Amino acid sequence: MLFPSYVFLFAFLPIVLTGYFLLAKLKSPVYQRMFLVLASLYFYGYFNWYYLFIIIASIIGNFILAQVMDHTDDKPVIRKAAFVLGILYNVGLLGYFKYYDFFIENVNAVFGTSFMLRHILLPLGISFFTFQQLSFIIAVYKKTEKISNFLDYSLFVTFFPQLIAGPIVEYGEMMPQFLDPANRRVNPDNIAKGAYLFAMGLFKKLVIADTISAFVTFGLTAPSDTLTSSVAWLTVLLGEAQVYFDFSGYSDMAIGLGKMFNVDIPVNFFSPFKSESITVFWTRWNITLGRALRNYIYIPLGGNRKGKHRKAFNLFAVFFISGLWHGASWAYVLWGVAHGVMVVIELYTQGILKKIPKALRVAGTFVLSSIAAILIIAPSLKQAVGVFKALFKFDMFRPEWFSSIGFMAEDGIIGFPNAVNTAYLLTVFAIVMLIIFIPKNAIERYNKFTPDKKNLAMTVAMFVFSVLHLSKDTIFIYFNF
Repeated sequence: MLFPSYVFLFAFLPIVLTGYFLLAKLKSPVYQRMFLVLASLYFYGYFNWYYLFIIIASIIGNFILAQVMDHTDDKPVIRKAAFVLGILYNVGLLGYFKYYDFFIENVNAVFGTSFMLRHILLPLGISFFTFQQLSFIIAVYKKTEKISNFLDYSLFVTFFPQLIAGPIVEYGEMMPQFLDPANRRVNPDNIAKGAYLFAMGLFKKLVIADTISAFVTFGLTAPSDTLTSSVAWLTVLLGEAQVYFDFSGYSDMAIGLGKMFNVDIPVNFFSPFKSESITVFWTRWNITLGRALRNYIYIPLGGNRKGKHRKAFNLFAVFFISGLWHGASWAYVLWGVAHGVMVVIELYTQGILKKIPKALRVAGTFVLSSIAAILIIAPSLKQAVGVFKALFKFDMFRPEWFSSIGFMAEDGIIGFPNAVNTAYLLTVFAIVMLIIFIPKNAIERYNKFTPDKKNLAMTVAMFVFSVLHLSKDTIFIYFNF
């Protein structure tokens, strides 16, 4: 079930929110948690009930293994075996559903075999909820987390706001909030604050990301020999902007929904395009994934404790794994490698880079991240390469630029001349760039929110305007990951 859908906005959310707080009248909090787990499972299985078998099997398997580790302190062999089995169970589950065909394709290509592909349907959110449970298994083994009961663990995994595409949360930061008696009852201020951020996220997705997606799709799918340099550059820059508004919009909605239930979900984006380097960019983009990769890959590899060269290797390894985690194709691997290379170069050239004016560093970071992003948003690696080639044709001011820019239909936007289409597109581009680089971000506004008339009116306005842009074709880019 999608957040930006009529069934979610006008049926699921009001019913679940009302039901959850009505159950607070019962003395035992168990009924509230049970209701929320069942609602979250319904949310997850709404599109395809087959998904429920996968997530339930994942929850049960991890819970059992965590319990074994939790009760075998005096039997280290059994405890370690349960830990290893937990790692294999999660990696195996993700590997089968996400990487089986990718693995077979490469085996066939290298060895000339003809093993059949299974064309397995990728379950929504499997990368996120598997990573979340994998991190929990590691935490239990390290004794930094302790599991309580199956219901609480199920709620930790399935809580619907962050189930499909994060943010990736940790058990210790979530469950104490659900267990706090003060959070069981409705809090009007939290609902207002959560609705404000949810409306901003909805606006980001439906009004901004979906508006520019038409041109990005045109640029990514057009024959490469017809792309001018100008169209290619607009495709690249708007493509990265689309991913940002799409994914950060989802994260804002998730955090806002959590707040309505009196639960604080960690921030996942914080003005990444205002970063002065790719290194800083990754401290502001998909922050919770970066936290998990740092804790469970970078630090165990040695982090920055073994010299600059080893640190460079560790950083590159993290980005390589990040690329593979995002998707089962060489395009995703290359995207991760590209970011890894850029971060390593920055590591060795910090002194030189600091001499460059800040504005140029910020602009350069945005351009470089945008170029790399084409690898993962283009329909194929071949089409991504076509866009890359078009970037450097240096034909930006050719007359046919105006004819190639008409993208909404064969005759342009509602039949307007191409010059009007061009003016429209450049206006949209300018507005998007201003939104990215100038004002405070959604989280900064959210942190300063007060339920006064102005903010409540803004919430309603953003919500209504967003609903007017609802489309049955709306989909989140990160669902592909």
